[in-house]
Amino acid sequence: TKFESKSARVKGLAFHPVRPWICASLHNGVIQLWDYRVGTVIDRFEEHDGPVRGVDFHLHEPLIVTGGDDYKIKVWDYKLRRCLFTLLGHLDYIRTVQFHPNATQFPWILSASDDQTLRLWDFQKRSCLSVLTGHNHYVMCASFHPSEDLIVSASLDQTVRVWDTAGLRKKQLGGPGLDEGYPGMMDVNGNRGGTSAAAATALNVQAELFGTNDVVVKYVLEGHDRGVNWAAFHPTLPLLASAADDRQVKLWRMSETKAWEVDTLRGHANNVSCCLFHPKQELVVSNSEDRSIRVWDVSKRVGVQTFRREGDRFWILAAHRSQNLLAAGHDSGMIVFKLERERPASAHGPGDKLYYVRGRELFCHDYSRATGGSSGVDVPIASLRRVGQQAQTDGIGSGPRFLSYNMHNPTEGNILVCSEVDGGCYELITFSLTNAGGSVTDGKRGSCLGPGVFLGRNRFAVLDRHKREIVVKNLNNETTKRVAAPVPNVDCLYDGGASGRIILRSDDRAVLFEVQSRRVIGELTAPKIKNVVWSPDGSKVALLCKYGVVIANRQLEQLCSISDTVRIKSGAWDVSPSGGTNSNLFVYTTLHHVKYCLPTGDTGTIRTLDNPIYATRVVKDSLFCLDREARSRVISIDTTEARFKLALANKKYGQVMHMVKHSRLCGRAIVAYLQSKGFPEVALHFVRDPQTRFRLALACGNIEAAMESAFSLEQQQGADGKARDVWGELGSEALRQGNHQVVEMSYQRKKDFDRLSFLYMLTGDNEKLRKMLKISNMRNDIMGRYHNALLLGDAAERVAVLEASGNLPLAYISAKLHGLDDVAERIKVAIETQEGSVEGLLEKVPVGTKKGGRLLQPPTPIVRASNWPTHEIKKTTLEDLSAADAGDEYEEEAPASAPADTGAADGAAAWDDDFGMDDGGAGIGGDDDFDLGDDDMGWGDDLDGLGDIGGDDVASDQVDDMAAFNEISGDVGFQMPPAGRPAAACWVANSSHAAHHMAAGGASSAMQLLHRQIAASDFSKLKGPMLGCYLGSTVSLPGVPGSGSMIVPLMRNDAAGHPGNDSLPRTSLTMKSLVTGVRMGYKYFQTGKFTEAKNAFTEVLSQIPLTVSENRNQANEMKEMVSICREYITAIRIKEAITAAGSDPVRSTELSAYFTHCNLQPVHLLLALRSAMGTAFKHKNFIVAASFARRLLELPDMRSERNADLRMKATKVLQRSEQMARNEHTLNYKENAAFSIDCKDLVPVYTGDESVKCSYSGSVYKGTSMKGQVDVTDGFSTVGVETIGLVTGK
Repeated sequence: TKFESKSARVKGLAFHPVRPWICASLHNGVIQLWDYRVGTVIDRFEEHDGPVRGVDFHLHEPLIVTGGDDYKIKVWDYKLRRCLFTLLGHLDYIRTVQFHPNATQFPWILSASDDQTLRLWDFQKRSCLSVLTGHNHYVMCASFHPSEDLIVSASLDQTVRVWDTAGLRKKQLGGPGLDEGYPGMMDVNGNRGGTSAAAATALNVQAELFGTNDVVVKYVLEGHDRGVNWAAFHPTLPLLASAADDRQVKLWRMSETKAWEVDTLRGHANNVSCCLFHPKQELVVSNSEDRSIRVWDVSKRVGVQTFRREGDRFWILAAHRSQNLLAAGHDSGMIVFKLERERPASAHGPGDKLYYVRGRELFCHDYSRATGGSSGVDVPIASLRRVGQQAQTDGIGSGPRFLSYNMHNPTEGNILVCSEVDGGCYELITFSLTNAGGSVTDGKRGSCLGPGVFLGRNRFAVLDRHKREIVVKNLNNETTKRVAAPVPNVDCLYDGGASGRIILRSDDRAVLFEVQSRRVIGELTAPKIKNVVWSPDGSKVALLCKYGVVIANRQLEQLCSISDTVRIKSGAWDVSPSGGTNSNLFVYTTLHHVKYCLPTGDTGTIRTLDNPIYATRVVKDSLFCLDREARSRVISIDTTEARFKLALANKKYGQVMHMVKHSRLCGRAIVAYLQSKGFPEVALHFVRDPQTRFRLALACGNIEAAMESAFSLEQQQGADGKARDVWGELGSEALRQGNHQVVEMSYQRKKDFDRLSFLYMLTGDNEKLRKMLKISNMRNDIMGRYHNALLLGDAAERVAVLEASGNLPLAYISAKLHGLDDVAERIKVAIETQEGSVEGLLEKVPVGTKKGGRLLQPPTPIVRASNWPTHEIKKTTLEDLSAADAGDEYEEEAPASAPADTGAADGAAAWDDDFGMDDGGAGIGGDDDFDLGDDDMGWGDDLDGLGDIGGDDVASDQVDDMAAFNEISGDVGFQMPPAGRPAAACWVANSSHAAHHMAAGGASSAMQLLHRQIAASDFSKLKGPMLGCYLGSTVSLPGVPGSGSMIVPLMRNDAAGHPGNDSLPRTSLTMKSLVTGVRMGYKYFQTGKFTEAKNAFTEVLSQIPLTVSENRNQANEMKEMVSICREYITAIRIKEAITAAGSDPVRSTELSAYFTHCNLQPVHLLLALRSAMGTAFKHKNFIVAASFARRLLELPDMRSERNADLRMKATKVLQRSEQMARNEHTLNYKENAAFSIDCKDLVPVYTGDESVKCSYSGSVYKGTSMKGQVDVTDGFSTVGVETIGLVTGK
């Protein structure tokens, strides 16, 4: 079954000829358009009044035709999502509608109705072409022949009629002469026929009453005893099939002159509602109101297979035109299904050989003998015999499903052919490798479940389908060993990649098992595994799941896992001898795509497919595969993107740069990938957009490229647009690298005066700081003047600014403090003139103390140079390789608009010239460009546009900026080391574990993680472990005397050196402390100290979420500990409830029974069973007492001498209870039914009962009353919230 829907009764079905769509018409009048591949409703049409019984797709146009019980035929456009028009004419329910198979040449619709007629319509002219009369009861169906001028109809008058439409076809194609006088027809010029309106009306009446002679009856088939519900043509042969209420399906053969009954297929137990011929196989499929679908062999005329559905009657069948798909409608929906799988059975052989099955033949395909465009040569090996109950027919599902080749035997060929006939069977075929078609030995057969696996040169293993044991056999088919599966529910075996190893599929797990030593080597989660593909060198394995791929190493440790939205069909590893992709590139196919997956987890799409294929081998850019007809094919693929990502992951930077320069790699996906992997310098090679290049240049610290892009953006957007933000970002990056020259230019372009002044103060450039003071004076910027004067230490200027701004008291205080007595007196006069006073002003300012005001002088720079000293490091490996490559045509080009050099001696001089101003007013480098005389106090073109400063003679030429850029480009030939990150920030970024976030001090993010992962809501119980994580991740070391202590982070992955940005913290909680807590709980429980035991287990439950596991085994142990703590806490609560209910015999017996169903250690279970047996026997509940006695006697510990007395007592209780054999009380306890225990009310929750669960502890609660409440067991998680569960590693 590929898809199943739930809806009202489905009465009509139609497959879309190309897209994965199916249209279903329902009994409630709704028409649903489904995508059966993803299982969603695409659209709904609801204009019919009453049931809709017929539906069909147009072969080429986006049209759907429907017919319903409202006597209407509607034609819909599913792209426009509306009804185009309605055809009226039928007088009763319409049963079926169909477009002509050649609808482009014949725009006809055929309809069958309960008014006992068939009608042919021209849907382009929207008129009725012909009315077919002759049936004398309801016409249940009608359909066109796929290729001939025939129509078949079935009626409740117990007949099947075949109609000849050749006359109508000739009339439609014959031109004006033939259709003259026929109402509604047009000639080739678009003119109506020559008849008058009255004659046309008369002909219409005649057609309505007696039909037309354009379509005549060719055969009338009589043979059914009751009404016929359906009739269908064979797609190629002159055969008919009919289904009737006499519960029979009849086959009919036609000739040119007559038709006769061939055979009757009996087996249905009720009315047969529909039948059809399978489009690709010699089969008839029928469905019935007996709730079954039956498949019949046309040649043998016997039933092959039966599918039953309880409670739903089947009404309609439909077959896809080109694919092996069928659909059936029933009372509560529909199903889309295949009769058998289409995947050809295949297996890789030694070298370049592939073994596969086509039909009943086993072939060897030799890739090494490929010639021209072929993929190789097919060599037949053996013919396979039919097996099982269907040995006499080509039954559905009888073909081979799996092939396994013995790679351990170099002397001869051994192949296990496994099929699913009769529950599963295998056949061992042995042949010579030198003469493949010569001596073949077969006949060694047996039963199995799933595929067989070769363990060695002369051994193979199969899975016993009854006991689920691993059965090891030799090549003589003799059983040599039986091994019990290490895990329950094993349902399939796969190759283990090495001699003696197999992979077991159990539920949603894959287990790597070594048969000889009987040990489990590895285990991982992989839902719905379909196949296993080992890499050529055996180092990796790809587990193909239904909707994903899991890649693991030879020990079955997961390397990566990917998921897809559509089903995975097949996969193959690259076997290219060169290029580094061998065993590192996995190519897999879905229904319509070829995709790739790398062990790093990177994925991508290679190409699309028209039809599904099954990959067998990948060599460079060729994909060898089998199609659904088991024909070997080779298709071209482009794996450049995959090879590029693989080379980048393997740090093969030479190969990366070669591919960058010589391959067609482009697109936003590649750029985003390179950024995410930390290689923005490589992404620069792909990008020409200035905005994107600017971002990438900043990401990799390439100031030159960033400046180039910034200039381009400024030219595109203008100086006042978004370019200012660009210069701000460039300035921040340059400041981080210490390149204050670029910072200076960026601040100028952005007109950021405050930062520019502060930069000059830091670099000690007092001359430019004075110029900033003059500029702020010209711009009337009071605060700018004051800040610049403050940074310069110019007290007189500060006083002048305060005086000019009207702050006379502050100006007076400042003048007095800095010894400007003359100015102070003048200000004092001004204050008194305004009726003010200076008395008491200086008392507010302490003088002569540490808090007193002092003159602030500009700091003296440590180094006076063009740039600050920086630690020069080498460029990245990729940049070095790019620079060393001789191919200069791929290097970045200088901007086309870059101006010529100004001729300055060096970069430093050029940058000094930008703001150089001597007393004479002449610039150092180029007088015309830098006229900085005292007349206008201008700064030349560098400050042009900084604001309205009132001068008209400021230059506007920007040549010197670009010249300075060209000059400085030689000074930035290195990359600064990236800024370090604090350890706490690394911990948070590297891990999703709450303990690591708490160790970094992120209590909020840790609580959010715990809330999302295990639904934690009450953190009071977790306060202690969380504080322990925080305090235990650092140590405090004393520093230099007089300074504070130094906090040093403790890291758990620094054994081989400092981990850098990949660091993770040490945590105070370890697996050892959890084991100690559990053991203490066991000890207290054993000695009857139940309160202490409960506290111990509760403490372990609160510590587990903040404990980090070191490997997968520890993670599994921690999850098992959660279950242990839950079971013991529940058991202790039950024990407390038993004590409280001592006077109630019913409740105490029930609780004692529940106590024995807690998952306790055997020694503790013995105590629980002994107590429960005594309680039940004491209260005369002998049935349950006997049950407890039996369980007690079955325990292994009961065989020891120390339990001899207990064994004797249990035996006596069992004998006595079997004699009495009654329960005194009615108990809420079913000993043989599986149940969980409600952790609040301590009552059983049986399978099927409504319940909610805690996502962390797994506690179960009956009903929904506890949903949203805090879990009783752990005390901090919310019940009924579905989460991802416990996270144990980073």
